[in-house]
Amino acid sequence: MAVSLLSHELSDLCLGKPALRSLSITSTIAEALEVLKTSDDNFVSIWNCDDDECCSRCVGKVCIVDVICYLCKDENLVSPSIALKQPVSVLLPKIPGLIIHVEPSCSLLEAIDLILEGAQNLVVPIKTKVFNNKRSKEQRKPFCWLTQEDIIRFLLSSIGLFSPISSFSIDTLNIISPNTLTIEYHSPASAAIGAISRALVEQTSVAVVDSERTLIGEISPFTLACCDETVAAALKTLSSMDLMAYIDCGGPPEELVKVVSAKLKEKNMNGMLQHFTISMSCGGFSSSSSSDEEYSSSSMAVQVSPFPRPGRISRSMSYSARMVRRSEAIVCHPKSSLVAVMIQAIAHRVNYVWVIEEDCSLVGIVTFSDMLKVVRESFETMA
Repeated sequence: MAVSLLSHELSDLCLGKPALRSLSITSTIAEALEVLKTSDDNFVSIWNCDDDECCSRCVGKVCIVDVICYLCKDENLVSPSIALKQPVSVLLPKIPGLIIHVEPSCSLLEAIDLILEGAQNLVVPIKTKVFNNKRSKEQRKPFCWLTQEDIIRFLLSSIGLFSPISSFSIDTLNIISPNTLTIEYHSPASAAIGAISRALVEQTSVAVVDSERTLIGEISPFTLACCDETVAAALKTLSSMDLMAYIDCGGPPEELVKVVSAKLKEKNMNGMLQHFTISMSCGGFSSSSSSDEEYSSSSMAVQVSPFPRPGRISRSMSYSARMVRRSEAIVCHPKSSLVAVMIQAIAHRVNYVWVIEEDCSLVGIVTFSDMLKVVRESFETMA
């Protein structure tokens, strides 16, 4: 039965998946922001957009966290409007194999192997009926993509087939990774920028701990992806503990907004200060303003409330999308079963679960990739 499950084609998992929203690799960061702010998905796919449809390929993906980390560079904080005019290609990680094109006939087993080799998104053509065998140039073949979450969710619906492995503890299965990204709560949040970028690529998070490695919370790319890009100002000026409070759903506390404004002014980061002030006062951010000194309401191509973004919460979301959630870390214990941790991660729409002891000391992390490795190994024992 498990062999039959793993032989499913990816077209079975694509049913009901929405077509990807895409951008050309020559688009600007500002244009990517406009798409992200009106999308149900936290990512937008980037394409080389060759005139020949057969040669057009997805070359990467971008989310607001990429923009936030990019804007955290000092030169970009001084002049964010210039930074946002740069091509979106500067945001793409230089890591091959994160995005893989596959055919709808690709088996679930083959998809799991690709993910274990490092793929994050599998781009799949959506089967559509084409009447009269005609398709205009504007009507490119639609694609969707599958994520680790999509595959875990599909496997979870038949997890009983992998018994007794599914009932074993994550400690017994030896899938708890001690290699975690951490920062102490009193440290400047800016010290975590590199870790946040890495966590985004690895689809994990940055644990906020005290000096004894007690888990206090997290700075999660999945939470940051639901913020406005001006959170870069908070990331550069607040402590890690204050940043968690700032990005928590419900909006930043007024006193922290004042702290951020004061520190931006103190550091002469006038460009970001202006954008930040506009965002806080008008509920939007002008990603297409022509200069750091000029602003008019007519230039506000997209106005989005930064914390949280209601338009992205109220719409129905695909399995690959993320919900706005709090900075409270999702945790389990070493003796938690594999199936319990899978359900926990799916329920909270994250790709990982922190592992802690009874005293809340951080043990490590379990990821979807770790879980898929166990499924793949269990299949080998059944074959």
